[in-house]
Amino acid sequence: MVVAVFAGITGVCGVLAALAGAVGLREVRRVRRFGEVARALVKRAPGDVSGEPWPPRPSLQFATSDGRVVEIVSPVPPSRRLRLLDGETVLVSYDPADPRSVVVHRRERVGLEYGFIAAGSVLVLVCGVLLVVAG
Repeated sequence: MVVAVFAGITGVCGVLAALAGAVGLREVRRVRRFGEVARALVKRAPGDVSGEPWPPRPSLQFATSDGRVVEIVSPVPPSRRLRLLDGETVLVSYDPADPRSVVVHRRERVGLEYGFIAAGSVLVLVCGVLLVVAG
């Protein structure tokens, strides 16, 4: 009985993780494929102190095709290899219906989405094994 409850919880968590990864991956692909492209100005985040091990995410400011100026927090953090420096411009794709939905080119981080899908699949597999063993 206890194993079945644990297996059920594991299975539900696995399905949720896999769905989160699939939805994230679908959103990235949708914005890249159907979104509009713009150049965004990188603006330093308030309270950013150089030398911090995990600096806050900078803001991205861009103009939409209908002339609105949008400023959002970057959906991806800066990394050592792909830094987002204050004043530089980056290429973004955005959803015209919701310009806050942004994908930064060459920084999509789809590996994270695939990781969620893989981890969720493993948890669902563990759930199945537990149910077979307990059954």
